[in-house]
Order: sequence, then C-alpha cells, then structure tokens
Amino acid sequence: MLDANLTQQLQAYMSRITLPVELVPSLDDSAKSAELRELLNEIAALSDKVTVVSGDKNERAPSFLIRRAGTDIGVRFAGIPLGHEFTSLVLALLQVGGHPPKISDELIQQVRELEGDFLFETYFSLTCQNCPDVVQALNLMSVLNPRIRHVAIDGALFQGEVNERKVMAVPSIFLNGEPFGQGRMELEQILAKIDTAASARAAEKIKAKEPFDVLVVGGGPAGAAAAIYAARKGIRTGIAAERFGGQVLDTMAIENFISVPHTEGPKLAAHLESHVKDYDVDIMNLQRAEKLIPALTPGGLHEVRLENGASLKARSVILSTGARWRQMNVPGEDEYRNKGVAYCPHCDGPLFKGKRVAVIGGGNSGVEAAIDLAGIVTHVTLIEFDGQLRADAVLQRKLFSLPNVRVLTSALTTEVHGDGEKVTGLTYKDRNSDQSQLVELEGIFVQIGLVPNTEWLKDTIALSPRGEIEIDQRGHTSIEGVFAAGDVTTVPYKQIIVAMGEGSKAALSAFDYMIRLAPEESEAKAA
Repeated sequence: MLDANLTQQLQAYMSRITLPVELVPSLDDSAKSAELRELLNEIAALSDKVTVVSGDKNERAPSFLIRRAGTDIGVRFAGIPLGHEFTSLVLALLQVGGHPPKISDELIQQVRELEGDFLFETYFSLTCQNCPDVVQALNLMSVLNPRIRHVAIDGALFQGEVNERKVMAVPSIFLNGEPFGQGRMELEQILAKIDTAASARAAEKIKAKEPFDVLVVGGGPAGAAAAIYAARKGIRTGIAAERFGGQVLDTMAIENFISVPHTEGPKLAAHLESHVKDYDVDIMNLQRAEKLIPALTPGGLHEVRLENGASLKARSVILSTGARWRQMNVPGEDEYRNKGVAYCPHCDGPLFKGKRVAVIGGGNSGVEAAIDLAGIVTHVTLIEFDGQLRADAVLQRKLFSLPNVRVLTSALTTEVHGDGEKVTGLTYKDRNSDQSQLVELEGIFVQIGLVPNTEWLKDTIALSPRGEIEIDQRGHTSIEGVFAAGDVTTVPYKQIIVAMGEGSKAALSAFDYMIRLAPEESEAKAA
C-alpha cells in the first residue's frame, strides 16, 4: 500500500511516538478491507510502539480505530486515509501517540474545558483539499478531550450513508447525528460554533488593542505579502482575516508560481501563515470586517469595525479582502447549494460517481473541471455563455477527445431544478435560437469567475462598476492613508504571484505615506 518514499517519510515521523498505540481494525470480506489490513500491518512494522490488535466490530467496515493503549483516547477512520488524508493519518498516529500538537496553550485549554458529549462524523473525499483541515481539527479535539469522539468517513466508500444523509458536498460534518457544518473549517471556527462565548472573548481582546501603524484586512497572498513587508520596516503591524490563506485554500494544483514547479493551495497557505509568523505581526484570524470608517482629519486614525462588534484602529489600512466564486444568480441555485450545486469539482466530484453533471463556464477552470469530472461521472455537459470556449488550446483539445463530454456554447443557464432535496436538472437558453432546453442531471459545478469582496465598502470608497476597489499604480485608494491590493482591486490578471507583488507594493506605499506625514499629524494619530 505504501511506496518506498511514503514508507520512509512515515517511519521518520513515527519515531516521535512516545506512548503505545493500538490499531484496531473492523473488516469484512471486501477487497478494500484486505487493502486496509495490509496498510495497518505496514504501519505497525515501522514502530515498536504501534501494534495491530483484534476485537473491533464497528458498524462501518472497513474502518479502524487509532487508540492510545489502555485508554479511551483515539480517533476512527472509516475507509483508507491515503491521498489528501495521508497527512491526517500521520498526525492522528503522532497525537494519539503522545506527540504534542502545534497549537497554542489557549486553544488546548479551550478544547479540554468543553462540557458535554460530542460525536462528530465527517464525510470526506480523498481528492478534497479542503477536508484535511476539518478531519485534523476534530481528530485533535478527540485526543485532547475524552468526551469528544470523531469518525472520518470516506464518502466514496460509504455511498449508502452519503445517499441516506443526502451528503452532496464535502467536507460535511455531523454532530450527534445532526448536520453541523459544510466546507473548510479550522479548529478555531469549530470551537466558535460549540463554545458560544468564544466570539465575545475574542471581541474583548481586540477592543483592548492599541492602534496599529499598518492594519492589513484580508489574509490571502496579497495580505500576507503586505504584512511581511510592513513588519520588516519595523512598524506596528496587524492583520485581520476571515480565514488566513483566503481563496488559495480552495485552489488545487498551482503550477505557475515562479521557482516552485508544483504546489497545492492549502500547502501554500500554510507557508504564507508560517512566513508571516516569522515577524512581529499581530494575526487576528476568523475576523470579518463589517465597516471602514475613514479618519475624520488628515493624518487621523482609520477604524475598521468587525462583525463581532469590536473595532481596530490604524494610521494606515491595506485592504486585501480578495474575491470569491461568482454565482449564476438563477432560481434554484441557492436552494440547492451543497445539494447538487457545487463550486469545487476536486472536493465534491467523487460524490457524483456514475451520475450526470454539468459544468458552467468555458474558461480554464471550467474546462479543467469538466476533464477531471469526466473520469468519475457518467456524463458531463459543459455550458458556456460565449460563442466559443475561452480555455487554453491544450485544454480544449483534451476536452474534445473525451467521449462522455458534451459542449454547449452560446448557452445561458436560466434555472436549477430539484425535487426539494437534491438537484434533478437545469434549464438553459440557446442564445442563437432563443429556445429553452432542459438537461436532466444530478450535479452542477459552477466555474464562472470571481466577484470581489467589497460589499462592506460600498458608499465608503471608490469602486469600479464591477465592484473592485479603484487604485493607482502605487496602490492608493480614494481615501488618504487607505491602500488596497490583490484580487479585490482593479489590477488586471487575478493571479497569486500578481497579488503578492501588489501586496508588497501597497505596504511600501503605506510606509512611504507615514514617513511623509507632518510631525504634528503623526502626534495627532498617536493621541
């Protein structure tokens, strides 16, 4: 099951295990159970502190429990956690085996003090880059608090459960048998939903903070670059982000980041955060900006009001709130979101194995999605509004070589249909004949570009007709002392490497702005 490279990596990690660990399988006569047995035996052979023991008769087979010997501390995987979940498997072995987690003492204490009994069940797919964060966070919680249990379930392997529970997007989390959440969630987000007082405590901490020299709003590539460049100037820097990493977290393969031939979004996001932490930057994660209040006088303090009621003040502000997937805005889309309407083919594609799906959008993202899905589903219908596809020629050649793909151009999706529980089809209008057509299917993957996250800035700052923040060549906005960078701005070409350069430039401009303030203005700001 493990090749030589993975075996070597795993053996190195397992040397950090300090407490005895038991692998307790629950198997049947299936081929997947045989694969799991082989995997567990290979793992146990790599450490004298890990053994495979019998006696587990769990309702899910194949599955296995990773248990600290002589205790009830453990985590369960239903399926074979390879692919994107291999890291989750490694961390579970280490943490159950006594290796300390890399989180703050404050978070550890918060998990341990949770009251009540919690049974979490997470449905994942092996190709989902958003799932490991959820699986690893809940696994860690179950190791730290014996009243918390977690089962990570491969949805592709347990299709009966997926259908019964109407799971049509991953990760999907259930708590004590009831839906708890969908999509990427970090440990802090999960705790905020369980520990209702956490948000109020965070707001009180933020209210007590002194004004920053530079406050960056948004934690994607532009925001991270801005924070690093500002901190390197030796000025007081803070960064408030709804989720550190931004849209990069939802990106699968990245192959155009110069000097790095290949990486993946979550890995790059982790590196961004780690780099920012190398400097004296106050990182405030899970903070959503609600309103920008510009300084009343030249050189005064700008204020950013947060959704939790707290406010942050700064001499200068860099807006880098990025963009999000654009919706079709047609009847039925919101109603059937995560019930057949999806935005991440890599995450949710395996749930539609053997079914019919549509991809909306004929750019690179849409065509890549159609190519990937064609290897999983029965049939793909790609729908493009324009008269021709806009994807690169090499992608189009691959697309048109696939026998189970149909391409419709000059087509406008007008409605999503469903039976109240899941998608059953869509209607599109042929823009040449003006005739409407119904396509029966089970899934719709929307890939039609981005929309800037600027709703909270309307009537405050100059925006383009597309809702982007208008900036000049130095990142200045229409408000003195407020700068902007990245996908949220009018800068063309929404690329990671472009956003990083723009973030760096905005930070340099903010520093230049501050050092040019008249002495009396600086004193007024500090007052």
